[in-house]
Amino acid sequence: MPTLLGLLLLAGYGYGAWKFWTGFNRTNFSSGKLYLTLLWPVFIVSASYRQNFTKALKGR
Repeated sequence: MPTLLGLLLLAGYGYGAWKFWTGFNRTNFSSGKLYLTLLWPVFIVSASYRQNFTKALKGR
């Protein structure tokens, strides 16, 4: 069971990273694409980052 949970968490992390990477051009960020993509769970506590992350995911 812990293995399944770990796989689901890893899949969720990968999906979020992939969506942010492909939608990066919709954000207000101009650099740091790799850094911001890999560390998205850490930065999600920032309100401005959350807004940009939502833009990247939804295309707004």
